[in-house]
Amino acid sequence: MCGIFAAVNQNPVTQHLLTGLSCLSYRGYDSSGIAVIENGLIRRQRAAGKLENLRQLVEGNPIQGLIGIAHTRWATHGLPTEKNAHPHMTEEVAVAHNGIVENHHSLKLRLEAQGCEFQSETDSESIAQLITFHLRRGMSCQDALRVALQEIEGSYGLVVLFRQQPDQLYVARRGSPLVIGRSNDGYFVSSDENALSGLATQVYHLQDGELGRLSTSLFRLRDIQGNQKACRFVDFHQMHVDSGKDGFDHFMLKEIHEQPAVFERCLRQYLSEDQERLEYPIPGSILEKVSRLTIVACGTSFYAGQVAKYWIERVAGLPVDVDIASEFRYRQAPLDQQSLAVFVSQSGETADTYAALQHARKRGLTCLAIVNVVNSTIAREADYVLPIHAGTEVGVASTKAFIAQLTTFLGLTLALGRASAYLGAEAERALVAEMLNFPEQMSQLISQKSMYSAISRELRHCSNALFLGRGISSALAQEGALKLKEISYIHAEAYPAGELKHGPLALVDEHLPVIMIAPRDELLGKSLSNLREVAARGGRIILFSDKEGIEECRDFIVQGHALPPVHELLQPLQYTIPLQLLAYYTALIRGNDVDQPRNLAKSVTVE
Repeated sequence: MCGIFAAVNQNPVTQHLLTGLSCLSYRGYDSSGIAVIENGLIRRQRAAGKLENLRQLVEGNPIQGLIGIAHTRWATHGLPTEKNAHPHMTEEVAVAHNGIVENHHSLKLRLEAQGCEFQSETDSESIAQLITFHLRRGMSCQDALRVALQEIEGSYGLVVLFRQQPDQLYVARRGSPLVIGRSNDGYFVSSDENALSGLATQVYHLQDGELGRLSTSLFRLRDIQGNQKACRFVDFHQMHVDSGKDGFDHFMLKEIHEQPAVFERCLRQYLSEDQERLEYPIPGSILEKVSRLTIVACGTSFYAGQVAKYWIERVAGLPVDVDIASEFRYRQAPLDQQSLAVFVSQSGETADTYAALQHARKRGLTCLAIVNVVNSTIAREADYVLPIHAGTEVGVASTKAFIAQLTTFLGLTLALGRASAYLGAEAERALVAEMLNFPEQMSQLISQKSMYSAISRELRHCSNALFLGRGISSALAQEGALKLKEISYIHAEAYPAGELKHGPLALVDEHLPVIMIAPRDELLGKSLSNLREVAARGGRIILFSDKEGIEECRDFIVQGHALPPVHELLQPLQYTIPLQLLAYYTALIRGNDVDQPRNLAKSVTVE
């Protein structure tokens, strides 16, 4: 989602700002801008569309200074236009803001009554106008910012420039992440730690309610009431951020091809020395006391949780609730103190998931985070953390992170099964042995490009698609439908196949593609019976099954893809791959931007 980058340095910062925005652009954006203090004045350049538009503006009308702020915007309030792009400013102040000002309407009415003139449709401009209002009443820069923050309702990650203090940069946080990076030449600020690679040697993650002031040589920290606070920078272990596509046409395709290596890396992080079990850094005494699990997540991570529900209930004998994070706090569900609450987020900064974690902590639950970014907010505030080791994922539609989440959940399932005595040692050894051989099978599936390309041609001109599955495959159907709609813009819905007769069957005709996920399990016969119901109505059927399943339905399917036999618990990981590639090739053949689909962002840091 929106990205912030800022710098106060002994050297000109414009190029740093543009480079920082480039590192943040994978998160999704629709406009960008920078502001620097040059010769005692705040100068700004903004552009709608891709970052290259901003680069061209800056090259044509250069601005330069030793201090500056920058932002990539994902539209929430107001259209994605230049006037709504950040930074927002007055003559006295410029701000770049991530988050939502929930009371912006009342603030705007109040400030307009005092003579303030707004230039944009955004909620964020109210911050700049409010700070300026307090400055004109005679407050110092720091006090004007501090008082303004006390009046704001909502969330913010905020960087602020003041014309009166051309060598000072202010930062503040409530709910939206900011990281301070320290270097030999000054300080950098980013909403994503990855953007500090190659610049900072030490970092400090700003905490909620903190207000910082930076110059080239100092960093001072206070709380919102103005009380001074201590902070401790830690050494920044630089991540290798691979920004190249390595010969692939898109990051998404590259990341699909990385999945066998990701699976193996995630597996080996937790593999016991004798390679017979997976050992997680959660005390056995904690797992043995768990009477129920609550899994909370959004989007693709939610569907990983849905798959995990089937695994855990079957292998560990524990009941599992799976909640959409944005709804979890509001349904006022009774929470068992013996429950383990699991929060899943690729970025570790998903706003709704973080808020759900805070809610669970207040209710006294033990909280486990499954995240890709180990220094993220969710990881820092959970009781236990399971990193998924997916590496940086650039494509907005998650692929390798989903596989890594499933792998981590499968290991957690085995640990819970062991703790509950539902899972025998021999069964665990057999599964782990198959897992060690699974990356090669994944690679073979991914290599069958012509198959997926042929299937995608069946979807090229469609407006709608229906995904079906039974049992654990119904969760995969939901993830498959999400992938297709995210990047192909085809309206896709998923249903448990047994629900066909309760409504969805009314949609089936010769124009509707129906994608069925039917691995060989105890429900295969029922799945194929449901498929015949679709065939009897003329539906265009695409079937993912094993060889025998495909042959049984050969007379009425349009396209079929036979997958090789694999351990039943590994089938969700296996069948995920063709669904990803189906979405990819369909988007490709329709001419869409595969890596950055319209209206979507990689990291959702607002509710």
